Amino acid sequence: MTRIAGIDLPNEKRLDIGLTYLYGIGRNNVAVLLKEVQVDPSKRIKTLTDEEINKIVKALDKHFVVEGDLRQEVSSNIKRLKEIGSYRGIRHTKNLPTRGQRTKSNARTKRGKRSTVGALKKDDRIKQTDVKTETAEKK
Repeated sequence: MTRIAGIDLPNEKRLDIGLTYLYGIGRNNVAVLLKEVQVDPSKRIKTLTDEEINKIVKALDKHFVVEGDLRQEVSSNIKRLKEIGSYRGIRHTKNLPTRGQRTKSNARTKRGKRSTVGALKKDDRIKQTDVKTETAEKK
């Protein structure tokens, strides 16, 4: 397996697909990168020479922030927003969407599993009171 920026790239994939396994590198960035280093995007990763891999690594380091550095930069930006008390920082702290999406009916991914507050059916309320009285009697 070829290792670039601390990530093992799958040997059987095409180069333009395999490079997207790197955090911070998408399809458009791959196209720009490969055009610059003049490597065929349809080449399989296992067929790359050491010289081509070195060219790719140098171009990545020169033009893109990837993997650990990018993750650290993103987390420090979020931390800064929280510290200065901006609206976006507060939304991050409360684990809510930060870009203006509605939360009354959606945002389940960010907010988690739905939990009903307040409204109980009559049968459920009776069951809860029975359980409470039983535990109080045992004590």
